[in-house]
Amino acid sequence: MQDFIAVIPARFASTRLPGKPLLDIAGEPMVAHVWRRAAASAAGRVVVATDDSRIREALLPLGAEVVMTRDDHPSGTDRLAEVAERLGLDDEAVLVNVQGDEPLLPATLIDQVAARLMDDVGASIATLAEPIGDVETLFNPNVVKVVRALSGRALYFSRAPIPWDREAFAARPELLGTDAWLRHIGLYAYRASFLAEYRHWAPSPLEQLEQLEQLRALHHGHAIQVALSREPHPAGVDTAEDLDRVRRILGREEGER
Repeated sequence: MQDFIAVIPARFASTRLPGKPLLDIAGEPMVAHVWRRAAASAAGRVVVATDDSRIREALLPLGAEVVMTRDDHPSGTDRLAEVAERLGLDDEAVLVNVQGDEPLLPATLIDQVAARLMDDVGASIATLAEPIGDVETLFNPNVVKVVRALSGRALYFSRAPIPWDREAFAARPELLGTDAWLRHIGLYAYRASFLAEYRHWAPSPLEQLEQLEQLRALHHGHAIQVALSREPHPAGVDTAEDLDRVRRILGREEGER
């Protein structure tokens, strides 16, 4: 697999967990754990993109490469676009957006999403999905669903329970009749050429309705390749409860070493 760049957007401000990237987990800031996960992947380069010098200072002792970015980006994708421009990357360069609040992310998934994009030369983005096995998850609007074409490319993403089983949901809405439902995993690989275009687009109508950023790419005719995750994708840190859970897991791992 050719080289790719793993980029970790790390924004200090957070509504629910202020200063989230620097919250302590097993003796290190959260963003350091994420950086180590990315560094364990096949990425030829790992870059942390931040708008806060405190995050930069916390990472420099680890030898991490840090790029300071603007503080007014509306999304992590916009921050990646600035990084691609600052690094002067070739149009075909592949960047993987590794969320800064996923300290349990397996490095294998970073490699998988990058490889999937490289395998589909006509796609601008690659991402991952995993099967949904219960109705409660399928009907949860906080769980994003995706439907794919035979090629693996995304047809649509939605917070609604898609596809809709016309027969089964009418008769037994508590049961899933097939394995047709997929939960989208928010791990993305992008071509640098796509990011250069993306930063100039206004939010699309469907994106605004669903509050799903990836619909902007489909709106503009860009293909998104979707691979089935090779292993479970652990939940990230969005709440104080998530933080406690991750602290317990990584604390046990540290104790076993």
